[in-house]
Amino acid sequence: MAYLDMHREHSFSAYDVNAYMQENGIQVNLTTIYRNLDKLTESGVIMKYKTAEDEFCRYQCAKPHAHCHEHIHMQCRACGKILHLECDFMEEIVHHLYEHHKFALECSGSVLMGVCAECQARELV
Repeated sequence: MAYLDMHREHSFSAYDVNAYMQENGIQVNLTTIYRNLDKLTESGVIMKYKTAEDEFCRYQCAKPHAHCHEHIHMQCRACGKILHLECDFMEEIVHHLYEHHKFALECSGSVLMGVCAECQARELV
């Protein structure tokens, strides 16, 4: 839980959690980490998704964003930060995708990849 608190705005993998545990002298096997991440996913504390560029599942904290399962997420390719697309037009997007493309969007696993404003600004300097 300490790891989750420190990484509320970034995605992480089970291997990231494992590395943190080892660095802090906490002995736990990877299977136990996966089992606990699955329980946290089932209870809605974290979200689980897979990106096209990563062969492992990624996780992110669902809170403090109350409706995390109802909007798309954006992840910065440079720093890994997760941004929540909590805009009023999400309902419009979901409706459009279904009406025009017969595609039922599952927001909880949807991640748009790009570069955040802070990383863009660093590249310009």
